[in-house]
Amino acid sequence: MRKISAIGIGAGDPAHLTVQAIERLNDTDVFFVLDKGSEKQDLVGLRQEILDRFVERPGYRVVRAQDPERDRTPADYRKAVADWHRLRTDVYEDMIRELGPDERGAFLVWGDPALYDSTLTLLDAVLARGNVEFEYEVVPGVSSVAALTARHRTTMNQIGRPVLITTGRRLEAGWPAHVDDVFVMLDAQCTFSRLVDEGLEIYWGAYLGTPDELLLSGPLTTELAAQIRSTRSAARERKGWIMDIYHLRRPTT
Repeated sequence: MRKISAIGIGAGDPAHLTVQAIERLNDTDVFFVLDKGSEKQDLVGLRQEILDRFVERPGYRVVRAQDPERDRTPADYRKAVADWHRLRTDVYEDMIRELGPDERGAFLVWGDPALYDSTLTLLDAVLARGNVEFEYEVVPGVSSVAALTARHRTTMNQIGRPVLITTGRRLEAGWPAHVDDVFVMLDAQCTFSRLVDEGLEIYWGAYLGTPDELLLSGPLTTELAAQIRSTRSAARERKGWIMDIYHLRRPTT
C-alpha cells in the first residue's frame, strides 16, 4: 500500500520543523512539490533547503508538477475554488502515481496542514475517485497564527475569551459578534482599514520566519493602517508575492 504524509513545515523558518516532521522526512522515498511559477520560487527553495538540511537518507526523489492557475477575481468565488481544486486533484493524482506500491511520499505543507490549506481536501478527493489507492497521515506544523503571536510576544486570546480565525472576505461583513480577538488570513484587500479608530489593536506580519519578515503593530489608527498597506504593497511589488496575516484585538480591560 502506498503511504503519504502531509507534513507541516512551519511558517517560513526551517527551525520550525518538529522532531516528528524530521523523522518522517527521513522515512520518505518521494517528495511532491508544486511549482507556483517563477515569482514564487522562494517557496520551492525553502522546501529544498529543508530537504538538504534535514534529510540524511540517500536516494530520495523529488517529483515536481505545475500548480494550475487560479482565477483571483472571480464573479463566483465558490465555483472558482471548486474548479481550481478539480484541476489540482488531477495533478495530485498524477504525482501520487509516481509512487511504487510500497513507497512513502510526502507533501511539505506550508504552516499547518489543518489551517487554510487544501492538501487534505485534495488527498481525500483523489481517494474518492478510486483510481489510485494509498493511506495518508498528517504531521502538524507551526502555523502562521502561532508564529505571528510569538514574534509580537503576545497571546492569541484574552482571559476566558474566544478566538476567531477567518479571512478578509469574511471580515468584510463587519466585526464578528461575541469575539474580542480575530486572526485574519488571505486578505489582499486590507480589510482592517475599514475598522480604524474603533479601539482595536493590530499585530501584522508578512513572510514570517524568513529573512524578509515584516512586522508592524499598535493601535489601529488611520496612520498605522496606511503604513501597513504601503509596506505590504511595496513588499509584494519587490518580491512578486506576499503571504501575510494579522491579529485584531479589542481590549477587554
